[in-house]
Amino acid sequence: MENTKDLTEHTSRAERKRRDSFGMFDGYDSCSEDTSSSSSSDESEEEVAPLPSSLPIIKNNGQVYTYPDGKSGMATCEMCGMVGVRDAFYSKTKRFCSVSCSRSYSSNSKKASILARLQGKPPTKKAKVLQKQPLVAKLAAYAQYQATLQNQAKTKAAAVPVEGFSWGNYINSNSFTAAPVTCFKHAPMGTCWGDISEGVRVEVPNTDCSLPTKVFWIAGIVKLAGYNALLRYEGFENDSSLDFWCNVCGSDIHPVGWCATSGKPLVPPRTIQHKYTNWKAFLVKRLTGAKTLPPDFSQKVSESMQYPFKTSMRVEVVDKTHLCRTRVAVVESVIGGRLRLVYEESEDKTDDFWCHMYSPLIHHIGWSRSIGHRFKRSDITKKQDGHFDAPPHLFMKVKEVDAAGEWFKEGMKLEAIDPLNLSAICVATIRKVLADGYLMIGIDGSEAADGSDWFCYHATSPSIFPVGFCEINMIELTPPRGYAKLPFKWFDYLRETDSIAAPVKLFNKEVPNHGFHVGMKLEAVDLMEPRLVCVATVTRIIHRLLRIHFDGWEDEYDQWVDCESPDLYPVGWCQLTGYQLQPPAPQSSRDSQSSSSKQKKKAKSQQYKGHKKMTSLQLKEELLDGEEYSFLQGASDQESNGSASYYIKQEP
Repeated sequence: MENTKDLTEHTSRAERKRRDSFGMFDGYDSCSEDTSSSSSSDESEEEVAPLPSSLPIIKNNGQVYTYPDGKSGMATCEMCGMVGVRDAFYSKTKRFCSVSCSRSYSSNSKKASILARLQGKPPTKKAKVLQKQPLVAKLAAYAQYQATLQNQAKTKAAAVPVEGFSWGNYINSNSFTAAPVTCFKHAPMGTCWGDISEGVRVEVPNTDCSLPTKVFWIAGIVKLAGYNALLRYEGFENDSSLDFWCNVCGSDIHPVGWCATSGKPLVPPRTIQHKYTNWKAFLVKRLTGAKTLPPDFSQKVSESMQYPFKTSMRVEVVDKTHLCRTRVAVVESVIGGRLRLVYEESEDKTDDFWCHMYSPLIHHIGWSRSIGHRFKRSDITKKQDGHFDAPPHLFMKVKEVDAAGEWFKEGMKLEAIDPLNLSAICVATIRKVLADGYLMIGIDGSEAADGSDWFCYHATSPSIFPVGFCEINMIELTPPRGYAKLPFKWFDYLRETDSIAAPVKLFNKEVPNHGFHVGMKLEAVDLMEPRLVCVATVTRIIHRLLRIHFDGWEDEYDQWVDCESPDLYPVGWCQLTGYQLQPPAPQSSRDSQSSSSKQKKKAKSQQYKGHKKMTSLQLKEELLDGEEYSFLQGASDQESNGSASYYIKQEP
């Protein structure tokens, strides 16, 4: 940026905004040192201190404005942010610049008003009344306005605001860490996040600026939390007073050089405008060797948020009232890859089911018949106008299996996630073997006589485990309901039921390098209410199996989830996709609703909301000879991403 002398010598070119190769804006206000005395952080919006006579001249769009003498008193419109003489404002309270602003305020929040000011929106036609006053100028009372911003900045880092949840405040106030975007391959940018990390420089809007137009400045990433980054403007060094959170995939964040190519002005923040006289040299020094976003980053974000499923597509999905069968449903909406499916027979479109497009619960039309799965035929004899079958290639492919040799058989015992209580791993039985590797499984002790609560898992599903998995990994195994011989012992139970355990070698043993660690924050679907995406924490890791805790709720609502589940998302996913995020439950809400929610949970336990994609770990020896056996205890809560090395050993 040029200094005051340069600006004075080029007043004849005041109508031109000149930018150098960095996009630096020369038409900034004078760098007079008196500027710092023109405002006080203790001033309120309603009071204006007398302004010094030697105030800087502000050049903007070819016009030269000067600050008024302050005698008339200034006011700021609470709706549009327009600044002007108080006497010209509307109503007795002088809170608004016009009648339209006064009326609009009733239907707009104060938050929207503040946002309008921070974005530097230009005055609208409704502000013309202010132009009648000879001393009125849009930038006249920015000294007062900057004091207001400073006061807001002081309270910005307080607890979570009443009007909504803030990931930034939540993470800062508790020093939390978040799971990196690379942990979520199904999420936008999950496979092309690249080297985005702390220290990367970007160009972002400069909110610490007195210019009426939207200007930008360079900031560095101080901390990453999923998609969200804590940014600090260049030049602030160790000063964190104006740090702010921003979604890296948002529309207001750009790679360094974007301003220069787009013709946007780079303007240093007002707070540090006197710190350097040659900002160009400062930027050259700071940015040499620094990393920034790829030039096509925004394009990649856009491409990763294109979803193949469209509204009006027909699919087969699990019947939430009868787990053992599927029904036809129609895609009603698509948000961030999540589908709201309405069962085809629902006339009022209220009978719906939420799941991700990569969920193992949805299939192409004709899938049930092809594998021998139960299917509820629709009363609708023909497709409704505009509805069409989703192409088979859109659905998640399962791993091919060889069922020709030793394979699962009806009656074999195993351990499985209970889809009606996702916090529990239960004793289970294979009730039917279907085609293409699919199995119908029932939870021992709680099955319906007609098998209506059997549920379908693929043989490679991470939701089923070999006998002994829970004991080896120190997970509480839920015994059959009514089973009196406690503590539960698999050997005794197999002998009593005259059953055999499914061979260990038939289960999924793959453990990917997932990158999760205990304590990481994320956004997770509550699969007992799959329309809800909640603030959550990883509390246990057993190789690829994650224990997800919903912040603010009791542990009994925790859910076991596979590390590759499409129902887990990075911090900031809801903001990026426009999905509603459920904040942590406040203490008062938990206390008042604890008993009622528990009863509600039990009451709806017979209705299937959804299940997690769970994971089995590696067990290398198999047991099935009728002698007594014991387990060699392996380490629990494994955070290494390699394969497990647990063994099941027979007693000699």
